[in-house]
Amino acid sequence: MPYKPLKPCRYPGCPELTSESYCPKHKKLVNAEYDARLRDKGAREFYRSKTWQRLRQNYLIDNPFCVCCFEKGKLVRATVVDHVVPIRRGGSALDENNLQALCASCHGAKSIREVSRYGLVNY
Repeated sequence: MPYKPLKPCRYPGCPELTSESYCPKHKKLVNAEYDARLRDKGAREFYRSKTWQRLRQNYLIDNPFCVCCFEKGKLVRATVVDHVVPIRRGGSALDENNLQALCASCHGAKSIREVSRYGLVNY
């Protein structure tokens, strides 16, 4: 299968080429900034817990493809384990029946829909 061409890192001033939005160095920085500013402390602790990390890793091994893309007939590697019903809306945090494997693009689109639907903005 052909690879996508590399593109510049989205971090301002970074010339590194990457297949994702940010180069590995800036991805860590952007994720840390997101954790510090947008996530509440409880969510930050949950997503860093060994229990979640193990569940996430095993879920991606068992479900390697994005469910949204698969429904459209595409085989796209999943990189995110998403809660079908957000934890904030009463979804179970560790129940595999409330999880789905998504690619970053589909997860971003779902997150945008959820914010507009539930009004979950934390700014």
